[in-house]
Formats: sequence, C-alpha cells, structure tokens
Amino acid sequence: MKPKLLIIGGSGFLGSTLTDYVLSDYEIHVTFNKNPIQNTNIKSTQVDLLNDRRKIIDLIKSFQPDVVVHTVAHSSVDLCETNNKIADELHVDVTQDIANICSKINSKLIYISSDFVFGGQLNRKYTEEDKPNPINYYGKTKLEAEKIILESNPKNVILRTAVIYGWHKKSRFTNWILESLSEKKIVDPFIDQYNTPTLVDDLAKSIHLIISLEISGLYHATGKTCVNRYEFAVELANSFGYDKNLIKPVTSLEKKQGALRPTSTCLDSRKLENMINYKFLKIEDGILFILKKSKENIL
Repeated sequence: MKPKLLIIGGSGFLGSTLTDYVLSDYEIHVTFNKNPIQNTNIKSTQVDLLNDRRKIIDLIKSFQPDVVVHTVAHSSVDLCETNNKIADELHVDVTQDIANICSKINSKLIYISSDFVFGGQLNRKYTEEDKPNPINYYGKTKLEAEKIILESNPKNVILRTAVIYGWHKKSRFTNWILESLSEKKIVDPFIDQYNTPTLVDDLAKSIHLIISLEISGLYHATGKTCVNRYEFAVELANSFGYDKNLIKPVTSLEKKQGALRPTSTCLDSRKLENMINYKFLKIEDGILFILKKSKENIL
C-alpha cells in the first residue's frame, strides 16, 4: 500500500505543484477552499479553514494520513497588519488544531513558513541558528505557528521559504512583470527589499525528498540568489526578451505598503540541501526553467 499524504491547500500554487510531483508515489487527498480540484483522479475535500475548523480535524481523523503538508497562509501581508484576528485564526489557531490532531494520530506535519519571521537587520543570509525577530504581524503569527509545530511532534518539519515563483497562474510577481512587459506597460518593483526567490518546483521536489528520507526539524528552503524585486524583474525581462527600460525601480518610502517589510531576509538553505542532497536553483536558472515551460504549455 502507498503511504497516505494530505495536502492542505491543494488548489494553491505550492499545493497543486506538489501534487503533480508526488501523485504516483502516494495515496493523496487534498483540500481546497474556493477553487475545486480539476483532476477527477485526485480525492479532494472543500474546507474553509477560517469558518469551519472542525472539518479539517474530522478529515485528518478519517483519512489517517502518514504525512500532512500544510501550505495555507493568508495571501496579503498588509491585510494581516490591519486585521490581526484573521492572521491569528488562520496562522495560529488553525495550525494549532491541525498540529493537535496530527500529534494524536502520529502523522508527520510539514509546515510552510516564511522568511518574514526575521527582521532584516543582518547583512548576510540568515541561517536556522539566527534568532527570529519579525517586524510585521504576518511574520509574528508565522513564528507562533512554527513554535506550535515544533512542540507538538519531534518528527514535524518547518520549511521557511520566500517569494515562490514558477510557470503557474498563481505566480503573482512573475505574472505581473511578464504580463505588463508583454503589453509594454511600466512596472515599479521595489529596489530596497531583498529576498531569496524560490522556484516552486524546487520546493515541491524538496518536500518529496523530505518525506521519503523521513527528515524532521527546521530548515530554510529558498533559492540561492539574494535579489531585490527590481533585479528580479530585470532578469525576467532579459530572459523573456522584453524591454527592461519599462521597469522603474521604486523605494518603500515612495510606494507605501500597509505592513512594514524587512530590508533583507535572504535565507541560507545549505543545511536542507545537504540533508536531502538537492540544490536549489539560482535566480537565472529558475527563470530559464519557467521560460522553457512557457514554450511547452500555456498557463
């Protein structure tokens, strides 16, 4: 019998990509909220994590998964800043529910966290040994969720990632840049916010390896290149053959955001890479990967 895998957020960007990579190796069940799963071969359940928390507990009890991958987080960092209640419920309370039931039935829980647990004061990449110090509410609630995950079961996994991108309809930053440039529209990405963007396929493959190798603990899981959004956009323009002069850099002072953003939260993923013998791609190679995919199929 195949091991059972539950993906919470299976219609999302990471969840749907992960499903594609693990489909042949596991008995899979996925949850969705507003976007039903199109593949009729995949078992799925509609779950509104904010308004029907009991449903996810009952699903885990009935399915009895060997592994649960929890990919769901609020899509708006700014909204979390103005509506703390939603952030608390989705990131902390729901995660507590999921962790409790997984612990009871001894299911391994893999939680997708964020580089925003750091404050951005370092002038180097953060490692797992560095102390978190979030400066926005989104980061604070993700850090609270991390503590819950680590305390509930020693075999659980936390993956801190950042700016997930790929050839996918939900790859927000790359789609904004590429669609705007293709229509010869000006874009204004930030020049003073640095991250390590992560190809979604790399993240999905690493999760697959983590499960098969039975790894546990806290890891950083991001691409290798520390860039700001302006540099990311220029790399996209160069690779896809668009006019990079349409890209106008902007600072955080010039274009205000609702929540504070750290200046630099670039992560060092070598610990995980060594554990699973896998290398995350540099930004230029990740973009070449999605360029190749763009020629093979439409979104």
